This record gives sequence, C-alpha cells and structure tokens, in this order.
Amino acid sequence: MKIEANSLTDTKELANGVKIPVIGFGTWQSKNGDEAYDAVKWALKAGYRHIDTAATYGNEKSVGLAIKDSGIDRDQLFVTTKLWNSQRDSYDHVLQAFQDSLTRLQLDYVDLYLIHWPVPTEYRDRWQKINADTWRAMEEIYRSGKAKAIGISNFQPKHIQELQKTWEITPMVNQIFLNPGDPQPELVKYNQSLKILTEAYSPLGTGNLLHQPIIEEIAKEHHKSIAQVLIRWSLESDFVPLPKSTHEKYIQENAQVFDFELTDADHEKLNSLTGKTAQHEDPDNFDFVKPIPFL
Repeated sequence: MKIEANSLTDTKELANGVKIPVIGFGTWQSKNGDEAYDAVKWALKAGYRHIDTAATYGNEKSVGLAIKDSGIDRDQLFVTTKLWNSQRDSYDHVLQAFQDSLTRLQLDYVDLYLIHWPVPTEYRDRWQKINADTWRAMEEIYRSGKAKAIGISNFQPKHIQELQKTWEITPMVNQIFLNPGDPQPELVKYNQSLKILTEAYSPLGTGNLLHQPIIEEIAKEHHKSIAQVLIRWSLESDFVPLPKSTHEKYIQENAQVFDFELTDADHEKLNSLTGKTAQHEDPDNFDFVKPIPFL
C-alpha cells in the first residue's frame, strides 16, 4: 500500500483536526535518568517529533528534560502521556494526576492524554462507572486546552461501547498492542467506525518478531532491517507505530522507512504470522504489576 508520508514530520489528522506525526517514539521500559534522557535526545536529533510516555513508566522527568534541552519549539512537537490505574479513584484525582504529569514533563500542555487501561484490577467490580467518571475528567482536561486531544489505550470494543453511553467527546485515539503477530482486525475496524485513530505500541512485538525467518527474508529483499519492515507494515496498514529503542543506531534506523514499499506478497507473508507470536493482554483479566513509583 502506498502511503502519503515521506518523513517523520508528516502527519495524520485526528477527528478534532489535531495533526499527529505518522511515527511516534516509544519510551516504555526506558529507565528514568540517562537512559530515557539519551533515548529521547537521540530520537529528536534523528527527526522524531512525536514522543510517547506514561505516568507509570516513571520516566516523565527525563523525557521532559530531554525535550526542554533539545531547544525545539514546543509547537513542533507532539507529546503523549497516560493516566495510570491507581490515579482513577475520583474525578479530582484524575485532574491532579494530569497536572502532576505536566509538572514532571515541564510542559504547559500535552498533545494527547490517554487512559492507560480500561479495567484496573482494583475497580473490576465497577469498571464501567470508573471509566465514565474518568472520561468526564478527561473531557474537562480537553476543554481546558491543556490536552490538545484525548483518548484511550488497550480498550476493546466492549469497553468502548460502555464508555460511549456517557461520553460527550469521542476518544480521538486508541493505542493498542499491534503488529503482524497480533493485528487485532476487529478492534481496528471498530476504531475506524468511530473515527478513532489506531496507534500501534510494540510494533516490533516487544522484540519477539525480530528473529522471524519470514520477516528476515522480506528485509533482505528490501535491503532493510526487520524492524524497518515492521514499522513500514504499520504505516501501510494506516496505523501510527511507536517503535522504542535505547540505542542511537537503532533509533536512527527505525526512522528510515520512507524509501521503500512492501509488496502484496510481503503483506501476505507477514499476515501468516498472526497468532504465532506474543499476543495482547486481556484487560479484563490482566494482573497488573505494581507501577513504577512516580518520580
């Protein structure tokens, strides 16, 4: 599939008109301190303008400092962070959690704020009400202008349908685990029906796809890396991928995906991997680990 984007600064348009760069830089599991700081610094140097973090990653301080030190104008950047499960016990707690994220990031606003998971362990008996109350606070944050867009993460259709009963503003994004091993077609189609953009986290399958002979074969044919093929697959599937690395070489390589196209045969081979690698977690039954302490 031919895509219109030719660089990291090219964008897609969200339902509310906000422009989002076609590739984001992920920071999950990047440790606060030099590791996260350097990774974001290298990403910005390589041309990324879309940075994705979350409160529970514990690295918002380092991400924010790297953004500040980059000297890049704020209006040239797209920054996402996310609300963690333990911050959702009340409307006011959501508002405070958001402000705390802004403080750690040293930003006046974020471009996208997401609910990280739909069914936190401690609220499984009342997740529908918790999501409704949380979304009401998210809508207030959006109306304040401190988040240019709001959305969800890891929500399946049943969770979106419940949220839809009370929302006044439709989520603009659903960020989900997405790669050729787990393309989640029904969820993607449902997102599309509501004009919700699909973001692909773990587009490399959390590393599980980097040693697949099928992808290695495709990569050799295009003189590209396996990671580049997987990122290109996301782009050609109309997703916004969020590749992550803490190595400068790979951060640079992962940005070099605009000078080749996958063939129909390539897509057929990649589609054959469905169900054969790591799959997304079931939000209704996922046992969340203790979040990284907020710093």
